[in-house]
Amino acid sequence: MVITCPKCSKENQDHYKFCLGCGAELPRDVSPKKFAAGTPPHGVPAVSRAQNYGDEPTAIGTGAQKGPGLAPPPRPSQPPANTPAPPALIDPAAFAAPVRGEDTGTSRKAAAAAAIPAASAPAAAGAGIVVCPQCQEPNPPTNKFCALCGFKLLKPASPSVQPPAPVVSTSGASNVVLTALRADGTEAGTYTLPMNPTTIGRDSGAIFGGDSYLSPRHATFSIKGGRLFVKDESSLNGVYRRLRRDTPVQLDHGDVFRIGQEIIRLESLSPAPATPDGVERLGSPSKGYVARLALIIGRDATGNAFPVPDTGLHLGRERGDILFPEDGYVSGLHCQISLQGGRLFLTDLGSSNGTFLRVLGETEITGGDILLMGQQLFRITV
Repeated sequence: MVITCPKCSKENQDHYKFCLGCGAELPRDVSPKKFAAGTPPHGVPAVSRAQNYGDEPTAIGTGAQKGPGLAPPPRPSQPPANTPAPPALIDPAAFAAPVRGEDTGTSRKAAAAAAIPAASAPAAAGAGIVVCPQCQEPNPPTNKFCALCGFKLLKPASPSVQPPAPVVSTSGASNVVLTALRADGTEAGTYTLPMNPTTIGRDSGAIFGGDSYLSPRHATFSIKGGRLFVKDESSLNGVYRRLRRDTPVQLDHGDVFRIGQEIIRLESLSPAPATPDGVERLGSPSKGYVARLALIIGRDATGNAFPVPDTGLHLGRERGDILFPEDGYVSGLHCQISLQGGRLFLTDLGSSNGTFLRVLGETEITGGDILLMGQQLFRITV
C-alpha cells in the first residue's frame, strides 16, 4: 500500500511520515492493509511467497518486497493464534538470513528486530540490515538515509587499510569530482573538473544543465598551493556549504544560512545615534538582545524578524524558540544560535537535511564537503 502526497502526488510507502518528494506531512487516514491472508478453505495450506532478501533490488524502506509500491505489513499487537510467539531473547551471533522460499511474511520483521542489539548497532549480524541509530528502524543495506526519520545511516565497519591522505593536483587537469546527490542520498551523476580553475553553472551542461536555479556562471573552483577553493561568481541564489554536525561556526553581520526551505540572514543590532541637535530616535529598547534573524523572502525583501537574546536560541520544526511547522525539510530540533566570548556561532544539531552557510568570497573547501548550488547537493571528492 502506498500513500500519495496531496501536494506533489509522489507515491510513498505507508509507514513514511513525510513525503520523500517535497517533505510535506503525509495523511495518516489510510487504513492499514490486512496483516495476513485468511485461512484457505478445507484446510489447504496457504501458498508462501518467495522472499526477496539480499540479491534482488529492493524499494526504499524496510522489508520491501518484490514489485513497485509494496510496503511491509504493520506490526500486529499480538501474534496470530496459529503462529508460535518468537522467543524473547535471540543470540545475535546465531541469527541468519531465512531460506529463500520460506514463508516468513508474518515473522520476518519480528525476527530482524529481535536480532538487533539494544544499542545503536550499525547492522544486524548475518542479514545486512542497517539499524537507524536515532529511531531503531531496520533499513536495507542500500539505504543511505533512514526511511522512517531521514537520519543518515552508519555503514558497517569493514576491516580495510586506511587510504593515504588525498593530495590535490595543481596541474591543469584536476582530480576534483563533484557528485550530485538525490534527496535520498543516492548519486545522480558526477562531474570531473576539467582544468584549474574551472567555472561551472547552467551553461556547463552535464549535471548542471537542468537546474534553472543555477546561474549561467555560478561558481569557480580553483586549486592554490595544494588547497581547493570555491568562489561564488555573484550568482543569484548563492553557494552554500553544509556545516558539520555539532561544530560551531562563527556568524558575522550579514551572513546568510539556510535550513530546509528557509533562508535566514543575521543582522546586528546597533543603536541609532542621536541627531546633531541631541534628539534621540524613538524606538523599542534592545536590552538583552545581541542581534536579529530576518527571513529572506525575495531578492531585496525580508519577512519576519526574530531578536536573538544573549542566552542564544534554537530553531526547528517542533522544538525550539523559532519554529517552522510547515517546512517538512526542517528537523524537529534543527540548529542553534549561541553567544560565546562576545561572538555569535551557528551549530547544526544533527538535523536530517543539514544546515548550510552561504559562501562569501573565496572559501577553502575539503574532500567530503557538501555544497548546495541551485536546487542540487554536490559532494566534493578529491
